[in-house]
Amino acid sequence: MKRLITSATMALSVMTASPSMAFQPESDQTIKLMIADWSSMAIDTEILNIILSTYGYKVEKVVADDTARYPGFEAGDLTIALETWQTTQNEVFSASLATGKILDMGELGPHAKEDWWYPAYMEEKCPGLPDWQALKNCAEAFSTPETAPKGRYLGAPVSWGGYDEERIKALDLPFEVVHAGTDAAMFAELKSAYERKAPIILWVYEPHWAPTVFKGSFIKFPAYEPACYSDAAWGVNPKAAYDCSKPEGWIKKMAWAGGEKVWPCAYDITRKFTIDGKELGQLVYEVDVNGRTVEDVAMEWAKKNEATWRSWAACAEK
Repeated sequence: MKRLITSATMALSVMTASPSMAFQPESDQTIKLMIADWSSMAIDTEILNIILSTYGYKVEKVVADDTARYPGFEAGDLTIALETWQTTQNEVFSASLATGKILDMGELGPHAKEDWWYPAYMEEKCPGLPDWQALKNCAEAFSTPETAPKGRYLGAPVSWGGYDEERIKALDLPFEVVHAGTDAAMFAELKSAYERKAPIILWVYEPHWAPTVFKGSFIKFPAYEPACYSDAAWGVNPKAAYDCSKPEGWIKKMAWAGGEKVWPCAYDITRKFTIDGKELGQLVYEVDVNGRTVEDVAMEWAKKNEATWRSWAACAEK
């Protein structure tokens, strides 16, 4: 895990004077906010950092792998994460929750969807899309010299999980997965391909700016059911699991259970922290496309929405 030390000074200096200046945090121990390798989590986590720092909490941002986070949370090495996606983390999140060492802190607000996505211009080269079975007959339209005659699927960073290799095998798709090194690199490649009308099919997710800026569609795989991941006999391939789409659903906040007694007010603020999916996508656009820093975008949001987040912090505003 990579640690990013942050100071409360900047947040305190830009916010208006208020009763929060008289609030004394319950502990001088450091709250460790997890961030991962995608922009929305970096942004909303920085917003929470600003809020907690304004009330005098010591905060540290810690970079951690999405799927590998759970031992850290169970041990108290990580305190709070604002984005746990049902689409890829449902199984490991549920297993960790069952230990009693982490807490479900409620939903962040946006609806999560992530799956294979292609630009609309690819429908001319692959008739039958968005039906997944069309991919069996036109994989070469998505190929590169490195993968031909198989199609190339640009997957997310390996740490995100998602079972794409398993899905390709279960559905007998003539594709190879090439994982992007970072979230930014994945969408930079999409932008470049879209401008050139070059072949591409890749992992896209919502909330995000890409599905609104670029015209295209998600592949329609067989509908997800929990049994698809746990029972090979379920689905179109009776000998393999993962023969379906990825699940859709919530994005939840989570926390180390032991921190509830250490920082009860900070935990209350976190439970109340919510943000709209469309709004979050716009903030990501500002970072990914317009080149602004996460810190500037988060601070701008905090200034514009100060009344909102102060209402979340009734425990600190008394």
